[in-house]
Amino acid sequence: MIKALAAFVFIIVSTVSAAAQDSFWVQIEAHQTLTRAQDRSREYAGQIDDVAGFYLGDGFYAIFVGPFTEPQAEVELARLLARGAVPPDSFVKNGRFFKQQFWPIGGSTPAAPAPDPVVTEPIAAAELPSDPFDAPDETLAEAQASEAALTREEREELQIALEWAGVYDAAIDGAFGRGTRTAMQEWQRENNLPPTGVLTTQQRATLLDDYDSVLDGMNMRLVRDEASGIQMQLPIDVVAFTEYKPPFVRFDASGDIQQAQVLFISQEGDEGRLVGLYEVFQILDIVPPDGERTLNADSFVVEGIGDDIHSYTSVTLENGAIKGFTLVWPAGDDQRRQRIIKEMSDSFERLDGTLDPRIVPASDDQAIDMVAGLAVRQPRLSRSGFYVAADGTVITTPEAVQNCERITYDRENDAEVVFTEDDLGIAVLRPIEPLAPLSFAKFQTNIPRLQDQIAVAGYPFNGVLSAPTLTFGQVIDIRGLTGDDRIKRLSILPQPSDAGGPVFDDTGAVLGMLLPRADGNTRVLPPEVNFSIDSDQIINAMETLGISAERAGTSGTISPVALTRRAADITVLVSCW
Repeated sequence: MIKALAAFVFIIVSTVSAAAQDSFWVQIEAHQTLTRAQDRSREYAGQIDDVAGFYLGDGFYAIFVGPFTEPQAEVELARLLARGAVPPDSFVKNGRFFKQQFWPIGGSTPAAPAPDPVVTEPIAAAELPSDPFDAPDETLAEAQASEAALTREEREELQIALEWAGVYDAAIDGAFGRGTRTAMQEWQRENNLPPTGVLTTQQRATLLDDYDSVLDGMNMRLVRDEASGIQMQLPIDVVAFTEYKPPFVRFDASGDIQQAQVLFISQEGDEGRLVGLYEVFQILDIVPPDGERTLNADSFVVEGIGDDIHSYTSVTLENGAIKGFTLVWPAGDDQRRQRIIKEMSDSFERLDGTLDPRIVPASDDQAIDMVAGLAVRQPRLSRSGFYVAADGTVITTPEAVQNCERITYDRENDAEVVFTEDDLGIAVLRPIEPLAPLSFAKFQTNIPRLQDQIAVAGYPFNGVLSAPTLTFGQVIDIRGLTGDDRIKRLSILPQPSDAGGPVFDDTGAVLGMLLPRADGNTRVLPPEVNFSIDSDQIINAMETLGISAERAGTSGTISPVALTRRAADITVLVSCW
């Protein structure tokens, strides 16, 4: 099934010929969509010889006749204009800055796509254009004259390269004003050249070659996927088509850069579904928690910056179609990552249609920690806790908050540690942003009787369940095994992540907090032997911090259903990331 579906994905030949780089061409038209440019190229090719199409960058696809020497190109332009064969605004253009060739594809009309993605081999070294740095350098007057011949697109390309080099931070407008001249001087100084503020032909070539060199080994090619309705340049020596997992088309690492991954994102939807997709990207493993997050009515950008990877996602909503892309790249390789993102963004084109969610049948290997085949980010450790005040203050076990880069309630709300007492086994947390829980603990300070029924509320499976679970047991002793009267011994069978959860009596009041298991190296207690810290100790810790604790009044036994509701209101999943 997948092999057959892979026929929808193919690579558009993008090798720029030596002729394009060294010769002159008659530019006829330019379009902002590849489909339109190909259609017009086909029409011109039926009337004029030597029609070619090249991607110019910034989303423009141009149609040319050529190649020629510069005098030949001027003569051909005059001839074509005299015949009325080309538009009157046609002009001669140097092919040095052309990018990918899109017409003719492979030298002929496109063939039907193969079952697997088709990758054209790169041109051999012997066919590469001659070294542009062999040209003699120029005087200032000659440099000014050669600069004056640059097109607006070529001037903007130089500004982009200067920006990439870290010497220019103004508008990319093709206007060489004071800011551009200062940037050129700075670049010349950094390269031990006379700071004239005007780049010679050779210096321009060096700057652009440095700008392009970060893409060496990437083999940027235009990829067209009919199934998702997306076309965009990809580094095909680094990633390769893997599978359809709606709403994603996955391109996983295929070279030496093991962290590399690209997603095409495509689905029908409205603003509500756009927001839902934005929320999904907050929890994916490929999106570390740090980084820019921008959500608008018709678009979003999510950047994830981690120790190992740096990801970038851009998605837009147009005419009921949600489309975009994600690039996952190794952390620290910023120059190359930024260049690849620019090439991908500039070449991104919406085609007809969106990815059909039925394109791949549902399989039996679905998992709760996966979204469309992508892993959901998981915390390092999860434990239970419970609200003790109306401002969202939480009591939990110190085990839950040790060596954490980030602490969350219910994996959504960020929190911080305000107090720990390892000897007692208590940690106090507060939410970073204002938070109003549904309810909070009311403490029972009376000493329970032996054999009283109790219940522990917690998240026994590290948050797999969306609500806390009650585990029932009994009070066996009002002291610990060593006679410590600050703790109680319980007969109960909790899970490790229940630690930190509240211990309720049969009226719904909180008797204390469940402690983690404390088996020694040479002593292992029976599994039903567990301990809780007394409510008095929790109240003392709270009052030390100036937090008022609410004490329970006299009330009767409540039903298990009512106790479950009360537990759900005050119990919280505490996660360490």
